[in-house]
Amino acid sequence: MTIKNKLRTGIGFLFVLALICCGLSVYFLNRLSADAGVILKDNYKTLQFGQNILDAIDGNTGLITTKQFADIDKNLALQQHNVTEPGEQQLTDSLTAVYQTIKLNNKDAAKEVILISQARHLVYGIMRLNMAAISHKNDVASDTAKRANVLVAISAFLLFTIAFTFAVNFPGYIADPLKELTARIRDVSNRNYHQQIDFKSDDEFGELGQAFNTMTRKLDEYENSNLASILFEKKRIETIINTMQDAIVGLDEKQFIIFANEVACNLIGMSTEQLTGAYAPDVALENDLLRNLLITDQPKLKIFADNRESFYSRESLSVSSKNKVIGKVIILKNITEYQQLDEAKTNFIATISHELKTPISSIKMSLKLLEDDRIGEVNTEQRQLLENIDDDARRLLQITGELLDMAQVETGKLQLNFGSTHPKNIVEYAVKAIKFIADQKQVSIKVKCDDSLPQVHADLDKTTWVLINLLSNAIKYSHEKSVVELVVKKHKSDEIEFSVQDHGKGIEDQYLSRLFERYFKVPNATAEQTGTGLGLAIAKDFIEAQSGHIGVDSEIGAGSRFAFTLKRAV
Repeated sequence: MTIKNKLRTGIGFLFVLALICCGLSVYFLNRLSADAGVILKDNYKTLQFGQNILDAIDGNTGLITTKQFADIDKNLALQQHNVTEPGEQQLTDSLTAVYQTIKLNNKDAAKEVILISQARHLVYGIMRLNMAAISHKNDVASDTAKRANVLVAISAFLLFTIAFTFAVNFPGYIADPLKELTARIRDVSNRNYHQQIDFKSDDEFGELGQAFNTMTRKLDEYENSNLASILFEKKRIETIINTMQDAIVGLDEKQFIIFANEVACNLIGMSTEQLTGAYAPDVALENDLLRNLLITDQPKLKIFADNRESFYSRESLSVSSKNKVIGKVIILKNITEYQQLDEAKTNFIATISHELKTPISSIKMSLKLLEDDRIGEVNTEQRQLLENIDDDARRLLQITGELLDMAQVETGKLQLNFGSTHPKNIVEYAVKAIKFIADQKQVSIKVKCDDSLPQVHADLDKTTWVLINLLSNAIKYSHEKSVVELVVKKHKSDEIEFSVQDHGKGIEDQYLSRLFERYFKVPNATAEQTGTGLGLAIAKDFIEAQSGHIGVDSEIGAGSRFAFTLKRAV
């Protein structure tokens, strides 16, 4: 069965369903008209109750008997529970009151005649009220049924027209483009790649036509290319990759493995034939190394190979063509030798720094004793020498402290004591610690930190050290009698920002990206301004270890602004 016939069958079925639905609607609307009469039964019952009351009253010419009272009581009670129309309750209550009076004056024939006349008048009033309601409701129900029939008929006609139009036109809309596409595909199968389809629409057929045209152009380009040259270049590249000492794995955009050199195969533990053409995520399910290569972003990996632990650096390079990523290459470089040298260097620095702190601290203690007048007086020249020695000892102690902190970071032994504290506590500690240096240079520190700020989740000592370092640098690069601004504010919904702004000469743009590198010093800085080049690097490690960020903005002649963020306490 063709697509057109399938569509026509389906639409015809829908059309039949629509007719059935319309027929059922007409049927039930007629039932509604018939059922409307049922609603009027309550009014008809009231008429029956009224007639029964009248019959009981007019049962004889004398006084009302006990049996007549019983009939009236019964029908009056039924009427009390069948009040449906506006004003009917008042008439019923009046009738009840008159009836009660009749019962009380049953011995007085003259008065009973008058009361019976009043009761008869009220009964007639109730009956007239319900007869009018019956007439009105019947008219409303009839009008409603007539309107419903007209509306259903109009709806059925519209539905029939739409379904008929749809059944005639839509199959061709679907089948004609498919028919044209089939003809073009037959031509392409005969290596005629100059076929083009022009579907003038913005729907799926338009996208299908564009995709088909792109495919034919690519096939034509491939047909006209020098296949032998491509294969030669491919072979040469594979040879070069296999001779490299680094492990190299190539993936396409769908994560299928295109190639893997011998070094990579040895590390992964699979042959080239097993890896080439395999879907990388499937292989990674049973291979830990490949799984780590696919999902990790760590630049350094520890791999057990050749019966020993080795360290490799991981690089991932995206391969693009015409601004579209078509794959990536993963490179593993063996850096075991460099890692060992780096660890040796770090251990050496940590050992030397630790050993130097004790004699330097002893020197500072001795200096304090020499400055005490109880030990003995010193002349001006000697005091100047003591001050110089004290400055040098303080500088050496600072350098050894920074080297120890850097050794902790490099060896991964950095210990953080997290807690919740208000930003004002960090600010007060830092400003108090740096106040002496600021006063010496006559630099004032302007603090803006609202008490309404939320608490932060941080290591108080490490964060205070970072803020002291930033304030110290700001004071160094500020002019005398200038202002350093320390601002604490909300950065994001879950972060607090600490910023230090100085108004010094600023830093050139070419050096901004390297400020947080270890041992980097800004050129052309004075001897008083330069340090070890470790302070900002350590600050960056401290802040990032607390899930924060640190950065700098600077403008020549306007000063620099260093800022870092911390997470809000939960």
